[in-house]
Amino acid sequence: MYFSLLLVHSFFRWMVVLGLLYAIYRGIRGWVGKRSFTLADDRVRHITATIAHIQLALGYVLYFSSPMVAWFRGHYHEAIIQFDFFFFGLLHVVLMTIAVIVVTIGSSSAKRSVTNQGKFRIMTILFALGLLIIFIAIPWPFSPLANRPYIRTF
Repeated sequence: MYFSLLLVHSFFRWMVVLGLLYAIYRGIRGWVGKRSFTLADDRVRHITATIAHIQLALGYVLYFSSPMVAWFRGHYHEAIIQFDFFFFGLLHVVLMTIAVIVVTIGSSSAKRSVTNQGKFRIMTILFALGLLIIFIAIPWPFSPLANRPYIRTF
């Protein structure tokens, strides 16, 4: 089950990234173009935040069932000096949690904003900040912290 969840988590990574990029695109387009915040924009906002929450929930399940993280928690002083263990045992989960919190605040604040421009501005800025944190925390194949393939193929 662990490897299946890892595969789903890896797939959802792309859904989160693409969803945020699309939401940011719509946000910039609406903000700069002074458009009305339509039902479609609201759905994009909501679905993007929901996908991020699903990914975080999958990540938490993986975190608490991961043999690497179990070793990290059991051997903290040894593991903290090894980048792979430090990354997955602490850095990845903390940064991803912060990123999803930022996306959630952006979604919630945009929903409650009174003006169309306020909705687009808040959604764009906070979703972009969340995406930046996510880009830092993803174990890209080229990452100096920890690297994994673009798509898992177990």
